[in-house]
Amino acid sequence: MAVGGLIFGIFGLLIPLLFLVVHIAICVWGYRDAKRRGKSPEFALLVVLGLLFFPIAGLIVYLLIREN
Repeated sequence: MAVGGLIFGIFGLLIPLLFLVVHIAICVWGYRDAKRRGKSPEFALLVVLGLLFFPIAGLIVYLLIREN
């Protein structure tokens, strides 16, 4: 039983940490992508804020509105 609790505790810490790292990586990617496409710094900041506060919906919206 102690081993099962330890494994559950480790996964309980690693999974949220993994989501946090992915969330930060998506925000950084969105900023860099907006800047690389020649958008203004204000637009890039709006992209970061959208991805920061609405990660899944923000990513979908950004992917839809960015120019190919």
